[in-house]
Amino acid sequence: MNKERRKQLDEISDEIRDLNNRLENLRDEEQDYFDNMPEGFQQGEKGEAAEQATSEMNSAIDSLEEAIGSIEIAME
Repeated sequence: MNKERRKQLDEISDEIRDLNNRLENLRDEEQDYFDNMPEGFQQGEKGEAAEQATSEMNSAIDSLEEAIGSIEIAME
């Protein structure tokens, strides 16, 4: 791989890391929202929606981390 393509991949990897950090922050906010709900609300529709959102964001975070790993391997 030439220097220019490696540089472009490195920039993309940095952008994905930034997105990953932003997503982690949102996930943490949603988890805090759920954790601070009264127990009755946690078992209700809003609580279930918050749990589902947190779970989906965890899946997205895992996918972004996998993408970063794949890019790093490609740059070797």
